[in-house]
Amino acid sequence: MDQTKAIMRQTVHSDFELAGRIRCGDADAFRILMQRHNQRLFRMARSVLRDPAEAEDAVQDAYVLVFTHIGQFREDASLATWLGRIVLNEALRRLRQRKAMTELPMTELDEDGADGRTAGAEVIPFPGAQPPPATPEEEAARAETRRLLERAIDALPDPFRVVFVLREIEQMSVEETASSLGIPPDTVKTRLHRARRLLGRSLRQQLAPDLAGVFPFAGERCARIVARVLDRLGLPAPPPGGG
Repeated sequence: MDQTKAIMRQTVHSDFELAGRIRCGDADAFRILMQRHNQRLFRMARSVLRDPAEAEDAVQDAYVLVFTHIGQFREDASLATWLGRIVLNEALRRLRQRKAMTELPMTELDEDGADGRTAGAEVIPFPGAQPPPATPEEEAARAETRRLLERAIDALPDPFRVVFVLREIEQMSVEETASSLGIPPDTVKTRLHRARRLLGRSLRQQLAPDLAGVFPFAGERCARIVARVLDRLGLPAPPPGGG
């Protein structure tokens, strides 16, 4: 019953209502906000950093910034987009600190288009069919397939990979992706088209049923992020069984 009540509390409050409560230091509202957006923000950070542990750290640092700067959020904007920008900025900051890597600017690959058609290319969605109940052997095969797909996505150039994760895995719209990354919608379409070409049509058709399962964000990781952020901010932890 307590878990059911916790879920109901999360569904009755809009992001704007939660933001207002967070401004007043409401730890429960902040916990609900984190639980609501954790998976999307983790996937955003991981698409930049390609490291689950570092992505977790980036999301935690971003949440601390969110809580301490919630007063800067304008209610005429989307809170989800605002959160996404903070996480992406934190992930990109960490990427720049990696001495062994060369940063690839987000605009560097915009003019490729050798066939002259990529900028206006049609967006072809991945199929969203749910797989039938599987045997343990089939589950093991699907897990390996997901690992292969994760490695293929990680191998994409940085600008293409981030757009691919937001559009195909997070199912964000072109407009939402463009707003989160601060780039034109046409650039989103171009990068997504090129990411798909790099992955290969045959690979997409074979692995698309497992796409929703890549970069899994289990309940344990979600709870860990929430608990660590609340602890860093000196806010009370949720009661046992409170969701």
